[in-house]
Amino acid sequence: MVDKRVEKFADILVDYSMKVKKGEYVKIKGTTEAKPLILELYKAVLKKGAYPLLDIEFPELNYIYYKNASEEQISKFPQLRMDELKKVQVYFSINSPSNTRDLTNINPNIISSRNKVMRPIGDYIVNGRPNIRRCTTCYPTKALAQDAEMSIQEFEDFVFNSVIQDWEKLKKKFCYLRDQLNKGKKVRIIGEDTDIEMEIYNKSFVADYGEENMPGGEIFCAPVTKSVKGHIRFTYPAIKSGVEVTNIYAEFKDGRCIKAKADKNEKFLNSMLDTDKGSRYIGELGIGMNPRVNRFTKELLFDEKKMFSIHLAFGMAYKECGQPNDSAIHWDIVKDLKKGGEIILDEKVIQKNGKWLI
Repeated sequence: MVDKRVEKFADILVDYSMKVKKGEYVKIKGTTEAKPLILELYKAVLKKGAYPLLDIEFPELNYIYYKNASEEQISKFPQLRMDELKKVQVYFSINSPSNTRDLTNINPNIISSRNKVMRPIGDYIVNGRPNIRRCTTCYPTKALAQDAEMSIQEFEDFVFNSVIQDWEKLKKKFCYLRDQLNKGKKVRIIGEDTDIEMEIYNKSFVADYGEENMPGGEIFCAPVTKSVKGHIRFTYPAIKSGVEVTNIYAEFKDGRCIKAKADKNEKFLNSMLDTDKGSRYIGELGIGMNPRVNRFTKELLFDEKKMFSIHLAFGMAYKECGQPNDSAIHWDIVKDLKKGGEIILDEKVIQKNGKWLI
């Protein structure tokens, strides 16, 4: 019997997030672990009179690929995939791993090389509006539950509660705070072992209210690329390509990260930051605001929305924020501000210990 929450999840994705229309081609990408949601999405898309296209992955494929692909295969751009994407109007991506550490022992330089090759596809999906609309979401798997240190039942409750909300009501709140932030020109973040500031482009803050991400729940912008200065110690581990990097400390001068240290996998951290010319610059400042994301899970889709937190993304800036920085990577790392943290906008404290003052 289908969990009614999964049905509701699919309806929110189709009716609210992407507003799927009759006659549209809809790509649904996920692993076999997400079968219940994929089936409900497939059904909901059909009921709209649209045409679903499935891209189902076996959980082991990434490891097999990186372990066996030749240098020629790593460097080959999948043109057929791009050709298909350009005929699709809606793209659903469902994160649903069975093993979140499967690439831990893969050479990070190989992963970085492949990221560069695949970049045009990622850029098109993220910045391709109005030709393509995309929504990234997550289905609760045992691997994600283990990372979050929850039972699978607890993690299912957490995921469904973060998704099944009154998004129209939340949208009004997020847009109000976005408008207040868009009145400023400079942001400073203060916290434990942290004092970092940056200039922001005119009216560049964007509210995420559950359209391109589900769950939504953040306000984000792209800082003026070379304005970032100071230092930050991130509270939580950062995970990329299955590799966990812990206790990250970064220093910035003239926008560029001039020092990056970590207790675990520091070599991997710096390898990713050396991907290209733009990867040591900040492409995003985000502020978490989802009222039902109140704990760290090691799944970024939730963690960047966590209440009382901010995150910085190394690398690419989103086109909707003016896209001042260009890179093949976009890597969000989260800092908690609940204890002693402040967000300062043009010399005025607007958030203290996670509480908004505007």
